Formats: sequence, C-alpha cells, structure tokens
Amino acid sequence: MYIEQGYKGNIGLWKYWIIPLGFMGFMALNYVATIMSPVSVEDSMAQMIDMLGRNLVLIIVLLPLAIGLFVVLGWSKLVHSQTITSLTTSRKKIDWKRVFFAFTIWGACTVLLTGIDIFMSPDDYVLNFKLVPFLILALIGIILIPLQTSFEEYLFRGHMIQGIGIMAKNRWAPLVITSVLFGIMHIANPEVEKLGYGIMVYYIGTGFFLGILTLMDEGLELALGFHAANNLIGALLVTADWTAFQTDSIYRDVSQPELGWDVLVPVLVIYPILLFIFSKKYGWSNWKERLTGKVLTEGEFLSSQVKDNDRLLEV
Repeated sequence: MYIEQGYKGNIGLWKYWIIPLGFMGFMALNYVATIMSPVSVEDSMAQMIDMLGRNLVLIIVLLPLAIGLFVVLGWSKLVHSQTITSLTTSRKKIDWKRVFFAFTIWGACTVLLTGIDIFMSPDDYVLNFKLVPFLILALIGIILIPLQTSFEEYLFRGHMIQGIGIMAKNRWAPLVITSVLFGIMHIANPEVEKLGYGIMVYYIGTGFFLGILTLMDEGLELALGFHAANNLIGALLVTADWTAFQTDSIYRDVSQPELGWDVLVPVLVIYPILLFIFSKKYGWSNWKERLTGKVLTEGEFLSSQVKDNDRLLEV
C-alpha cells in the first residue's frame, strides 16, 4: 500500500499539483531557451567549463536539484503533514539495506559493463585520471549526486505517484504518467541534442523501470539506491564532451556518438534481468495487481489499518 501512504498526511489533492507543475514549467522554459538559443548546449557547456572549470560547473548543475530535494521533503512535512517515512515506503521504517543493495548491485554492474566496453573498444576512450581533480569530483559527487537523484525519486516516484494514484484510484496511471514525464524532463539534455529524440526511449524506459521497482517493492528504497549508483558511478568513471555531466572522471569517451540498437539494451535486457533479481530476493508476487490494480479509498485504507492494528493486538 505504498500509494495509500499519502492518506497519512493532511490530504488535499490540490497540494500535489504545486511542486510538479512548478518544476515541469521550469523545465519547459529551459527547453524553449535551449532550442531558441543560437549556441548549442554542447558549446555553451564548453564555454562555461573553460571559464569556471569542470567541478564548479558540476556544482552549478547539481545544486538546484539538490536543493529541490529539501523543497519536496519540506512541502510534504509542512504542507501535507506527512512523515518522510510514509513518503518513502509502506514499511514501518525506511529499509536502508534495500537502498545499499540496489546501489551495490548496479554500481558493480556499471563498473563491469564500462570495463568491458573499454576493453572491447580501447580506441574510444582515453585515460583522463588526475588525482586532485578526481578527488574533488568524488567529494562533490558523493555529497550532491545522491541529493540530486533523491530529488527526482521523491518528486516522481514519491510525491507524484502517491498524488496521481490517489486521484486516479489505480496504479497504472501514476506509473505511466510519471515515467513519461521523467523521460520528458531530460529533453533539454545535451545527449538529446547530440543523439536525437530516439534517446528518449532510454529515459522513458528508465522511468518505467524505476516506477515498477517502486510499485512492486511498495517503497522508494530500491529506486533511490539504483538511481544514485547510476549517476554517481557513471560520473566518476566516464565523461564525454556531449553529456550532461562533464567531469574530471577516470576515462573520457572520445568516440563519435551515434544512436544505435544499444539504446534498447538497458530497457529490454538489463532492466528485466534486474527486476528478476530483485523479485527473487524480495519475494515479489501478484505483478498485475501491484502494477495495474486499484488504489483504496481513504476510508478503505483507514479501515485496513485498524484491522491490522487489531491483529497485532491479538498476537
């Protein structure tokens, strides 16, 4: 009953619209400014890096989203009167073991897959490692990237999934809407400008993967761990001149980017394998009901909570 955790706050459906509409409006303005600008995103980033350096530009990119996390959590706490725990999970407390398991498994996979690609295509990479800039990058990344990824998870898979689910009274609508919006959020990224709109398959597919994780596991913990590992380990390992994160990473990708079949591999191969692993570890079942079933009304949810408490008292 992750979606129904939204009933634990001072429910008011209008409250769910303010932050998402504000954020999506900001992203829309950013996209319009991007396509109207005579300077490409890649050239604009290069100019900023020349003036300020990679690490300072990374802070500028990450800081607004890191602050956004505290805005979402503060809104939920002060306006919704909802606990951070009920925004995070349907469990009695946040399961940090789940967060670290997802982080570890995807971090290890990222290192392995990147290492294989470097071994198979050595001409596509150059060693970029410089100790001091890398240590500064690591410090910035460890502090800010988990905040940035957590903001996106709490906004899309937390605040919005609960709000849309309560409004729609089903689970498939929040899954579809938040996954598509999550993908659209990345439309102004330099990767889209460089590779074309086909890369949106990856972004939207990742949104669906994270949404399925959240609904099947009845909490954000796995999505939080996966997303943090994806961005942090990726930023530390490899950078390129056409990506959103241009960092003092260990390697630099110097290949000519092109959109190919490999954009489908994570969505159609790797993500299903990860879902299978998570399902076996955490005993997921009843996939259809969890992903497409109905959401209880507030009265039904409160009644179920009373029954659960009565059973605990009997035990």
